[in-house]
Amino acid sequence: MKQVTRSWPMGLLLAALCASAVQAQSVRDTVRDTVPQVQPALSAEAPPPGASVPGRTRTIGWEQLIPAGWDPYKDLKLLNLDKLQDNDPKAEEALKKMRKMWDNAPINPLILGQSVRLPGYVVPLEDLANGIKEFLLVPYFGACVHSPPPPANQIVHVLLDKPAKNLRLMDVVWVSGPLSATKTDSHMGVASYRIDAKAVTPYSDKK
Repeated sequence: MKQVTRSWPMGLLLAALCASAVQAQSVRDTVRDTVPQVQPALSAEAPPPGASVPGRTRTIGWEQLIPAGWDPYKDLKLLNLDKLQDNDPKAEEALKKMRKMWDNAPINPLILGQSVRLPGYVVPLEDLANGIKEFLLVPYFGACVHSPPPPANQIVHVLLDKPAKNLRLMDVVWVSGPLSATKTDSHMGVASYRIDAKAVTPYSDKK
């Protein structure tokens, strides 16, 4: 599967802060442990095979969901990790501010209302006998499951007309449909966008 390198990391794992504090881990170590290396998002260069959708559907990448000039690391950049003491309240407060900022991450208004095609990983929001009717679409493996949620503008809530029986956790798919700025706060993460899916097909980057 083809992946692309992003200009800034997509995975900032903040939820570990509380657990780390119980273990008396230093704030410096906590921050370093919860800011991993770059998590590449899926490539959006090729259209999915056999996924023709009526109308003009635009294939987009995850970077296009982010408004120009938004800095996801604004609060973290204020910290000088080398000078922090163990359990420094300033660092703890900065991490809390970052999580709040990420859960309220701004959208890109320029792509709203468009019919789009976006690749991503499936995070089911339900487990029904007849299949999955709604799920979160995330840009990299493990988001919202093996790691805390990415910024809300990097999570898309997907709704299907009919339940799909062939979708599983962390399946890689293309989702096509109209994109709206409908915020969803679920037990798996906060999504800034929604796609009312017209098509969900297996991901492929083959042309």
